[in-house]
Amino acid sequence: MYMDIEKINPAGVHFNPACAHAVLVTGAGRLLFMGGQNGVDIAGNVVMGLRAQTEQALRNLLSVLGAGGGVPENIVKMTVYLVEGSDPEEAFAAASRVWGRRPTAMTVVMVSGLANPDFLIEIDAIAAMPA
Repeated sequence: MYMDIEKINPAGVHFNPACAHAVLVTGAGRLLFMGGQNGVDIAGNVVMGLRAQTEQALRNLLSVLGAGGGVPENIVKMTVYLVEGSDPEEAFAAASRVWGRRPTAMTVVMVSGLANPDFLIEIDAIAAMPA
């Protein structure tokens, strides 16, 4: 069976040469694996505060999803990494402003740190889309 793997780095998200923002796998169906998104704006600046970082990370995730041909309803799994000491309730309140009420499988993990010491949150996701 034929399968295609496409790495996606949309123009609307800061480019990171160390990773692809998403990987689209096609075959019988399509799965989009989106790499962790942080509170980094298009210019590569880290926005400050958990609320602002959560909203920016989700906007980045939605941009990557759109570049892969998906819509929010296609997301089937999300993993949220929060730096210890961050308030999950603050992050969820901020997320609801961007994400709305779209239930999906989700894992939330408290971690001691992320790749940049200014990062407070990172969100990755998997989307399933029709062929």
